[in-house]
Amino acid sequence: MSGVIVWLFLVSCLSLLGLWVSGYLVAKGQKQQEKRRARLRQISQPKALQRQVIASAFVSNTRGQRRSPIVLCANLVGAEPARLSQYPVPWWVVIAIAIGVAKMAQVVGSSMLGNASWALVLPVWLIMTRYIFGWMEKRRKHRAVMQMPDLLDQVVRGARVGMPVLEAIRAATRDAPEPTKGEFTRLIDQVSVGTPLEDAVADMASRCGLPEYSFLATALSLQNQTGGALSETLTGLSEVVRKRVAIIEKGKALSSEAKATAVVLTVLPFATGMIMWVMNPAYMDLLFTEQMGHKMLGAAAVSLLLGLLTIRQMFQKALSLT
Repeated sequence: MSGVIVWLFLVSCLSLLGLWVSGYLVAKGQKQQEKRRARLRQISQPKALQRQVIASAFVSNTRGQRRSPIVLCANLVGAEPARLSQYPVPWWVVIAIAIGVAKMAQVVGSSMLGNASWALVLPVWLIMTRYIFGWMEKRRKHRAVMQMPDLLDQVVRGARVGMPVLEAIRAATRDAPEPTKGEFTRLIDQVSVGTPLEDAVADMASRCGLPEYSFLATALSLQNQTGGALSETLTGLSEVVRKRVAIIEKGKALSSEAKATAVVLTVLPFATGMIMWVMNPAYMDLLFTEQMGHKMLGAAAVSLLLGLLTIRQMFQKALSLT
């Protein structure tokens, strides 16, 4: 019976992979057809179309929608190929850790599921890789938001003494910590090789995925096209970011009691089990020597893990910076 379940799982995975490949090829063909139609419309126009500049960085950039299979596979496991060098841990270490955790899950589940426990390896591996890469990405975003007000203040001081916007950003970026330094250094390099400022700041906002960077990109685009008092705009944006960070920190302080409760509820089963083991070892040994005991331990571990993930997800939704 377990062999039939494993074969059904493998067939389902292959079917899903085939559907994904066919969908990708169909979408790629549709994009190519749309591109040809757009070229034909441009040729048929009696006058040349002017380049339309979109000042708002909140409008999605359609140029980055076509992604290679390598990028799609990286996104499947939760990684961003453009930011692999910014992760504190190399990507191959994350993959190895996830494989180890998946193998441990298979060993633990073998006592309850038998050979069908091998079906746990792929989903557990995907969940772990997405979790680790997601944690590193959220950590990067948090640091970027925390560093942004100081960078904006330095840009404002440079603009007020008469420096051009790009030179003020270059001067403020020299002493900025990562990841802010890397993002703005890439912005300066793109503009230096001829990329329009509107496109460069829109790409930066799209890479970072933060609303604060989108506001900054919109302000820089409008100032580059129409002029105006950029220093007042950046000062207001800096104050808004500082207030938002202060609200998030206040929310973390107010939620500390709930976090302490979650920690106590997590430790309580282990503490109770240790006390019962000391008082009556023969009674607790049944959980480790009997088949039914293994199943009960597995069910308890899964229930505890689901509860912790649910609590963590609730905290993240309530205190997210993005």
